[in-house]
Amino acid sequence: MNLREVTADLQKKSNKSKCVYGGIRFDVHQVELPGATGIDHVPSTVTRDVCVTSDAVVVLPLLSVDSVVLIRNERFAVGETLWELPAGTTEPGELPLQTARRELIEETGYQAERVAHLIDFFTSPGICTETMHAFVARDLRHVGQDLDENERITPQVVDLKQTMKMVADNTIRDAKTIATLLYYVANRSPNS
Repeated sequence: MNLREVTADLQKKSNKSKCVYGGIRFDVHQVELPGATGIDHVPSTVTRDVCVTSDAVVVLPLLSVDSVVLIRNERFAVGETLWELPAGTTEPGELPLQTARRELIEETGYQAERVAHLIDFFTSPGICTETMHAFVARDLRHVGQDLDENERITPQVVDLKQTMKMVADNTIRDAKTIATLLYYVANRSPNS
């Protein structure tokens, strides 16, 4: 869903919703929700802050059955360069599959012949509306990165078994990357 659709849906579900901050990538809404009925049987209301954002994607690019293209992504908010899978936010009017194909090229420089849906999950459902759509990309060919001006990303091919060690020893600390890698490894068929 895009930002406007998510905001409309949030307003339908709450007693009252108002935007208290409008940003470039997300808005923050103060939402009034029905609370528990108290001892005097009077219903209460609860106010929550909700980060309203568009959906996003994460892509597991497989160069072969045993090798994955990870990225080293400089993340300003945490002050570190993280190991991640390529990912990004859906643009208005863009389907998650289109976003996955676009972000794969932009961040890794690889184009996929085949992209398949893996799973959808909420990234932080206690405070945020974002749904993450995970995909696996196969039959890759290198076409060159197309980074945004503010991105500092370096792709690196890593053995799939090594990624499991990187998750286990906390080298990979990005939640969407951990979730997608673990889901894929736990659910892949023996021949894929």
